[in-house]
Amino acid sequence: MNSVALSFESFGVSHRGCVRELNEDSYLVEPETGLWVVADGMGGHDAGEIASASIIDHLATIGIASSAPDLRARFEDRLTRANAEIRRISESRGVTIGSTVAALLAMDGRFACLWAGDSRVYLIRNAAISQISKDHTEVQELLDRGMISAAEALTWPRRNVITHAVGVSDDIVIDFQQGEILPGDIFVLSTDGLTAHVTDAEIEAAAVSATPQAACEDLLQTVLARGGTDNVTIVLVKIGDGRNGQSLRPDLSRAEG
Repeated sequence: MNSVALSFESFGVSHRGCVRELNEDSYLVEPETGLWVVADGMGGHDAGEIASASIIDHLATIGIASSAPDLRARFEDRLTRANAEIRRISESRGVTIGSTVAALLAMDGRFACLWAGDSRVYLIRNAAISQISKDHTEVQELLDRGMISAAEALTWPRRNVITHAVGVSDDIVIDFQQGEILPGDIFVLSTDGLTAHVTDAEIEAAAVSATPQAACEDLLQTVLARGGTDNVTIVLVKIGDGRNGQSLRPDLSRAEG
């Protein structure tokens, strides 16, 4: 466990973009509970907005956990409740609706990322950006199987087809990664409206050169200037050495047994 006292500074923005009439994205910035989330709804009409909002509304009720296992249990419980609510809405409307989710939990020198769909979590460390999450998309599966190249993936006609999302089935498929946090780390959570217009290198450059608020606003303006073909949501979390910002809460590790 990292013995250095850590702190964080975070900010989030969301915009409908230049083409869409409705913003079906939602996000949550809850530093008091060590939780940051983005969600990208889908389903047509206003159903996508309802799906992403359901996820955020349920996760916002987590409150202050008594322990790391309690926090993880609360997160999973709220996401399960959101999934059930979205399923009920789908059945009542006779359509399939759902939402991606990408979440960061950060406590006591540790981080945990959980996601479903193609919303992403990036980590910028030592002047290098890496994608912590892995897209749940048809094109990613083809890449993993070696059936298409990275260059082909950029123009693949079904590159935005999502293979996992909250609300589309009774069971939720969530991937998970965890690790140690170091002072100077920067986490970026985003929906695909950002990565459709901005490269990883540009995300890194914006994030390291400004405060979370300024970086989020700069990235948003870049997306809009380039046409903003989708809703865009960005949440940025900068890790300090504990002298400024709010302290990170207890370890996220799940208890054994």
